Amino acid sequence: MANRIGLRIHHRLPVVLAGGVYPCSSSYSVTCAIGSVHPSLSKALKKWTSGGGGGRAHRRLILGLGFSFWTQYMSMAGGSVGGNSFIAFARQKGAVEEILKNVEWPEQFPFKEEDFQRFDESPDSLFYETPRLVTHIDDPAIAALTKYYSEVFPPSNTPGVSILDMCSSWVSHFPAGYKQDRIVGLGMNEEELKVNPVLTEYAVQDLNLNPKIPFEDNSFDVITNVVSVDYLTKPLDIFKEMRRVLKPGGLAIMSFSNRCFFTKAISIWTSTGDADHVLIVGSYFHYAGGFEPPQAVDISPNPGRSDPMYIVYSRKVSTA
Repeated sequence: MANRIGLRIHHRLPVVLAGGVYPCSSSYSVTCAIGSVHPSLSKALKKWTSGGGGGRAHRRLILGLGFSFWTQYMSMAGGSVGGNSFIAFARQKGAVEEILKNVEWPEQFPFKEEDFQRFDESPDSLFYETPRLVTHIDDPAIAALTKYYSEVFPPSNTPGVSILDMCSSWVSHFPAGYKQDRIVGLGMNEEELKVNPVLTEYAVQDLNLNPKIPFEDNSFDVITNVVSVDYLTKPLDIFKEMRRVLKPGGLAIMSFSNRCFFTKAISIWTSTGDADHVLIVGSYFHYAGGFEPPQAVDISPNPGRSDPMYIVYSRKVSTA
């Protein structure tokens, strides 16, 4: 029986540390982030939390625009999800794998433009202009991702294989010594891309400004994206581009945790929980078209003790 997914909305606020953004507990107030966020936002945060925004806190901080998806989906479901509903939880190992099985997707893409707004709408080029030679997930999560890659990647040095690491930086977390004739990094910071040892070439591009991936049709066997899908403001355009540049049967792997630069992540992401994120990324594949039904894998190495790690993947439909 098809699953109708009800999103359980989690509202979390971040504490920003050196390597990225870490969520506060649900008992924290908006002020927990002040002084830790990007300096250009500190003043604005203080204004909103002190009542300077007309006596009303910013909607994306308090409610979260993910609510618009929930209400719209419930409307499409006829106002009640009913006894056969599948409520998405990522609390038990194996639950994540079930989220995208036999999903009964709404006919139309269920998200609104406002769901892809960010708290910080300043140019991404400014945010990423300083190299960050740090990792944004912990070592066990990195090891789990590398192990997963070792299981699904084409063997090292396979003739004709090309890989695109999208939203790449100074490290791609590929297996040690992994090589192909062509491994391309597409990212925001040239200094980071220059020192990535696995790349054979790179390109600098802001996909939120220009979602057209700058490569020919049917170019890549694999596309990877590590903890960056939550920053994409035009995800359908980008996923359609991924389909275009993948070879028939090519594999796209989106990996993510519960860590992010909160001010740059899209509203639907920051206002929902881990299992909901699986559904969101799965929807990108579904509504972009031309992909096999997306699947999810929980590769979290130590649930509750280290960063969680999730994979949503799909393949470009093979042509006859």
